[in-house]
Amino acid sequence: MDRAAGAIMGAFIGDALGLGCHWYYNLDEQRRDHGPWISDYTTPKPGRYHAGMQAGQSSQSGIILEMLLRSIVDQGQYVEADFTRMLDEELFPQLDGTPAHGPGGYTSQSIREAWRRRVEQQKSWHETGGHADTTEAAERIIVLAARYAKQPDRVARFVSSNCLLTQADEAIVAMTTAYGLVLSQLVDGEKLTPALSGKLMGMVQNGELPFHSVVRKGFAPPQPGDPDPSNIGRFSSPDALLTPQFMALAALDPEIRIEPAWKVSIVYGMPCAIYHQLPAVYFLASRFADDFESAVLHAINGGGQNMARAMLTGALVGAQVGLEGIPQRFIDGLENSRERLTLAQKLSAQL
Repeated sequence: MDRAAGAIMGAFIGDALGLGCHWYYNLDEQRRDHGPWISDYTTPKPGRYHAGMQAGQSSQSGIILEMLLRSIVDQGQYVEADFTRMLDEELFPQLDGTPAHGPGGYTSQSIREAWRRRVEQQKSWHETGGHADTTEAAERIIVLAARYAKQPDRVARFVSSNCLLTQADEAIVAMTTAYGLVLSQLVDGEKLTPALSGKLMGMVQNGELPFHSVVRKGFAPPQPGDPDPSNIGRFSSPDALLTPQFMALAALDPEIRIEPAWKVSIVYGMPCAIYHQLPAVYFLASRFADDFESAVLHAINGGGQNMARAMLTGALVGAQVGLEGIPQRFIDGLENSRERLTLAQKLSAQL
């Protein structure tokens, strides 16, 4: 329960830490506006993303995360129709289809596309997923991974279904689902080590997770007479489940050093795409598995899409250290922290 609440609050904190210093691709400009090392919540500068908001507030990603959290707490379980009702009634009326508008001061591509299909084109929620290759779905499914941490099959089913509401690319759904499964394992007590991918691969080979795989245990090659796996599983391969293994190996290998650690954003890329974000997230969450502050601050100081990087890293490390391992100042400085903490604890009690 403590780890589930830690994952959720870690995500809220990471999101808010990125609000004031979001999307600086020129690190000299970031340092000019926010100093050589960002160590706390910041207020966006005039003319920047989220301008007009204050330090400690949430972006639209944090707002949507809270909506899904409230829905699950109120319903006692994930009810997709209730969550989509909240999007229809609470979020979409505040949007106009443009980026620099809406709650949180900015609306991402995937949400704009879903709004356009749902509001302007009057499509059903089974037709709203677009082609954005970003992390918006991964950011909100954090609460699903926490809620169903002891039921990985449900994590895979609910996360993939929720992702499809806004993002329909199969590769993006697979990577988002893999992230949710990794997070659920950390909430359940695992650490982000190279062995975690092996455990998830075992679930694939046992038919517990909907990923395609032809290899035997330990990556042994298939043998004559093995069943044809071509129709097994939703996703084309389990490679998204293997990414954490290699990122953890890199983080723990004494001959591989990224110093300072915030430069992981340069190694794996600053852009928004999930295939840039997740390698950096897994690296930081493995390297700083027991140090929440270092993990999220190195995620932030790397610039670029640092909000998503810190949000996803904050959830993974929050799950490993638990709520008690998160510095109190991050909770105190977060807007509506008491209400969100209560919701996180109510959700964790459902475990």
